[in-house]
Amino acid sequence: MDGFTYINIFETKGIEYLAIAVFFVILIPFWLILNREVKPKKQLQKSLGILTSNSLKIPQGILFSRFHTWTHLEMTGVAKVGLDDLLLHITGKVNFNSLKYAGEKVKKGDLLAEINQQGKILKIYSPISGEIRTINSELAKSPELLNEDSYGKGWLYEIKPTSWIADTNSYYIAEDATSWATQELERFKDFLATSLGKYSPMQESILLQDGGELIDQPLSELPNEIWEEFQKDFLSTKVLCKKNNCFRRSETNLNS
Repeated sequence: MDGFTYINIFETKGIEYLAIAVFFVILIPFWLILNREVKPKKQLQKSLGILTSNSLKIPQGILFSRFHTWTHLEMTGVAKVGLDDLLLHITGKVNFNSLKYAGEKVKKGDLLAEINQQGKILKIYSPISGEIRTINSELAKSPELLNEDSYGKGWLYEIKPTSWIADTNSYYIAEDATSWATQELERFKDFLATSLGKYSPMQESILLQDGGELIDQPLSELPNEIWEEFQKDFLSTKVLCKKNNCFRRSETNLNS
């Protein structure tokens, strides 16, 4: 048969090219599947940013309680109360629900309000005792003020204190507040590692940036069970020390 040449690919490099082609045919579907998983993760991380101690706002002239509320005594004798920046970086955007009214009296440790995000709720307790003078009505119209200006327009209450010195003598201010917030962030990372292992192990890779840094607003992506654990560990317990012996008890029993 003139003009026809038979080539045995097994005796040439043709078999190598065939093997490469088969490899890519197999590889491409797997790459597409993995890429679909990685893209949302990268987009989420890029949109939320990284949560580090350097990203926290910690005004040096206000007092911080262990339960991530702050208070500041104004020249008028009325104290403003709000949520600290670390708490709001952890939760992400939340709505404020006041549980008290102007004219009511509260004691340190009384339930003041709730913040919620799509049905996930955290209870907020009063850092001081006194009479509630004003509730920030702007938060009902503009809840974003909580996250955008937590120490300014995002305050929660104005309270006339009745035992200011006694209530605030263990609170953090200035450099102590900065050090405490850094320690709390590290404690939260440990908490998150434990909680994810129990309730949401598949989320760990999403909540960490490349290099192991925590993304901003991590609780916003997590189930209600972890919010409940966070409430218990960060917002509803108090370290008490008597004769150098320290223990924890429920925030709701602070006044017992």
